[in-house]
Amino acid sequence: MMDFAAARRMMVDGQVRTSDVTDLRIIAAMLELPRERFVPETHAGLAYLDLDVPVVRAAPGEPPRRLLKPMVLAKMVQAVAVKASDHVLDVGCATGYSTALLARLTHDVVALEQDSALAKLAGENLQAAGASNATVVTGPLAEGYPPKAPYDVIFVNGASEIVPQKLCAQLKDGGRLLMVLGRAPNGKAMVYRSVAGDVSGWPVFDAAAPLLPGFAEPPAFVF
Repeated sequence: MMDFAAARRMMVDGQVRTSDVTDLRIIAAMLELPRERFVPETHAGLAYLDLDVPVVRAAPGEPPRRLLKPMVLAKMVQAVAVKASDHVLDVGCATGYSTALLARLTHDVVALEQDSALAKLAGENLQAAGASNATVVTGPLAEGYPPKAPYDVIFVNGASEIVPQKLCAQLKDGGRLLMVLGRAPNGKAMVYRSVAGDVSGWPVFDAAAPLLPGFAEPPAFVF
């Protein structure tokens, strides 16, 4: 049987720490969270590898759903500088791993998922992880979740080809949105900040992530 605790330590030491992740809160949370609990049992052996682990088959015409690579996730969470007082929206929570991580670092997390089966699984996983400050809601990812807005942080759990204006509109003044902009392998992790209603962004590191449903660039109209 695989020693998941040892694999977890190797993931943190070999992938996270070596990628300039120095926030000890993130490191401690990733050492504690059983990532294997958030992937299908048949994929448990992949949970701690340096890859985006598939968690569900894609519907026709939709991109596949995966957990972000541990290194990319950790660097993104560090880049957005979450605080213990933050109210967070986790867009595309999938099975809830990113939500469980954010829940250990912030005041509360709203986990948005449009796949009802994934949302149910995320709820079960978060309960098992003791994330009592996380709530799972369902709805289209690109629409965000206005009933709980505004947010200090919006964490987009994947890549987008566009700047998601509806999500940006749900930020508090001074709030931050983090996502990967662009398709692999040419994406960049971007932080966007809202100041007095104006949103501006800047790149923080090169990154590749799975494209989320609803975040593809609309096809150009051709005469």
